[in-house]
Amino acid sequence: MGQSTSHDILLGMTKRSTLPMLSALTFLSFLDTPLLIPIMALFATQLNANVGMVGFIIGIHAAVGTPASIYFGRIVDRFSYKVPLILGLIGDTIGLFLYTVCRTPEQLLMVRMLHGVSSAVAGPATMSAMAAYARTSKGKVMAFYGISIAMANLVGQGTSGIIGSKLGYNSVFLIGAGLMAVATIIAFFLPGSTGQEHGKKSVSLGENTMRIIKLIGRKGLTMSYTTIFAQYFAFGAMATLLPLYVKGFNMTAFHVGMLLAVFTLFFIIIQMPSGHISDRVGRVVPTIIGLSLAIIALVVLPSFNTFALLAIPMAVYGLAYGLFFPSVSASVADHALPEERGMATGIFYAALTAGVAIGAPVMGWIGQAFGVRSALMLTPVFMVPAIIIAAASLKKTKAVQSTH
Repeated sequence: MGQSTSHDILLGMTKRSTLPMLSALTFLSFLDTPLLIPIMALFATQLNANVGMVGFIIGIHAAVGTPASIYFGRIVDRFSYKVPLILGLIGDTIGLFLYTVCRTPEQLLMVRMLHGVSSAVAGPATMSAMAAYARTSKGKVMAFYGISIAMANLVGQGTSGIIGSKLGYNSVFLIGAGLMAVATIIAFFLPGSTGQEHGKKSVSLGENTMRIIKLIGRKGLTMSYTTIFAQYFAFGAMATLLPLYVKGFNMTAFHVGMLLAVFTLFFIIIQMPSGHISDRVGRVVPTIIGLSLAIIALVVLPSFNTFALLAIPMAVYGLAYGLFFPSVSASVADHALPEERGMATGIFYAALTAGVAIGAPVMGWIGQAFGVRSALMLTPVFMVPAIIIAAASLKKTKAVQSTH
């Protein structure tokens, strides 16, 4: 009997059952990182890490996750998404538990590395599954995907600060480990191929490298990769600097969590309208508008020193990210062939994690050298070239259209 591909399996399921199941698993599998964002910088300082080391600790999770995302994307292309996702979730469960035994910054750094590898599976596995499901209206389906991730951010960041402030940081780690264990159990019930998706033919390192280069340079994918890198460079910097900035105004992990919850809430609100707009007007215009708003919000953020005022640019930042996320993720589904979808989404998440991996330590060191406020103002620096690349993509599209 022939073995089904994950694409065929997804199409064979009813839409009523597929989308909720994938959305629920996306929510759970992305919950571990937002649970840690409001507390990790503060937990690291509790272990006597300086500002530069804090940035390194936060960024190393993404640094190891960057190449791992590409590798796991290729694994998803070959063997479908189910088994890699289960193994990754088991690793997340173990990693979250190990945080509770850390006593030095060096130990924390090692656990962050292990957690970074296991976390790298979730993005390529869930996004490629969603892309296979989204035969049409990709912007709308990817809006559901974005909402699932955003809900994980909202719940994780919103509750983490409260739990960390009231019960201690170890309680956050243990609750996170329990939730990852639940996600692992649910993943066992997902439909998925037990065999190959595109055969077991192995490819050399050189062939894989050429595939990666071709995907990165492909029209539509370049815009997606540069935009998501720029966004997460800024977000990695913020995860390092914002807790330290608000701490200077007698705010706690609770306030950090609430500010990130404001960001996420507005991200969720704009997702569905943005997905519809993306399907109607294309991927480029929402991306340019979103990046422009994000730059404005991030530059003015350190001008404020109260929770109420800080919530305003965080809300605008959330709207900005919600504008371009459906477009850049749908663009991956638009421009990647089914047999290379895992690798294409793996590169997407590699760009995402690379942004955090570079943004967190670099801006942490800048914050240590020139002050946290100055470093915060520089967080959107890579969004400027991302806008230029998106604008060039729009110009090329219009030029092609004018010739027909």
